[in-house]
Amino acid sequence: MADLRGALRDNEPMARHVSWRAGGMAAHAYVPADLDDLALFLRQLPATEPLLIVGLGSNLLVRDGGFKGTVVFTHNTLKTLRIEPDSSLIYVETGVASPKLAHFAAAHALGGVEFLAGIPGTVGGALAMNAGCHGSETWDRVEHVLMLNRQGGRIERNASDFVVGYRHVEWPNLDNEFFAAAWLRLPVGEPLVIRENIKSLLQRRIDTQPLQLPNAGSVFRNPPGDHAARLIEAAGLKGFSLGGARVSEKHANFIVNPDGRATASEIETLIGRVQATVREKFGVELVREVRIVGDEC
Repeated sequence: MADLRGALRDNEPMARHVSWRAGGMAAHAYVPADLDDLALFLRQLPATEPLLIVGLGSNLLVRDGGFKGTVVFTHNTLKTLRIEPDSSLIYVETGVASPKLAHFAAAHALGGVEFLAGIPGTVGGALAMNAGCHGSETWDRVEHVLMLNRQGGRIERNASDFVVGYRHVEWPNLDNEFFAAAWLRLPVGEPLVIRENIKSLLQRRIDTQPLQLPNAGSVFRNPPGDHAARLIEAAGLKGFSLGGARVSEKHANFIVNPDGRATASEIETLIGRVQATVREKFGVELVREVRIVGDEC
């Protein structure tokens, strides 16, 4: 590949890049210098090469057999974050951590994204899954987005081009495009109030989630009119372990890797065990929020 400014590596351990701290190797990994460099890389990547875009890996499990393709890491590479001339519009690239966006907006007296301070991923992940909490969702604030396709081309799309639901987003050319940046329209607010909202949300997160242990956030979507954590706890699975993986005692919709020794297979098997038990006891099919990729050993 010619004229690239980023770093290309082989046999990259994905356990270093996902918040569960488990999983196999990526055959190839690329860390772009910036958005232009990533576009150039994509133009030279064979069309048949499997491609995975990873931010902070906080909603991802790579199976123990690894990913037989190329992983692109966007965190701190697609990192531009600015106020547009229209002062209520923020441009943010998708490698920016969601909490950084929340604090940046607060510093400019812009609200509406305080909840992102408690989402431990990047803006790209928040866009792809419509991340949210406490009644707010990412796409509530999206005006339009910049996509990159597999050929390195750039496409701007309006929010109306996407089908957005609870923890789910569909878009044209789903298999050929991914998020590169977004423009968010935010309401002007009182800086002290916005900061207090962030502080309150973060304290609630500390109080209710097992942040000190490797985890991938909420494993399952909440079913209509109920909470996944309530169903899992009612099924008697809170604290249940399988190998090195365990259903958190603090929040039953979290699976933790407390000793750092869980395999991806153990985590995936535990996810399936939880789904099967809740289905058997309550007739409810829990839908995963986390993405699972790669090959089994």
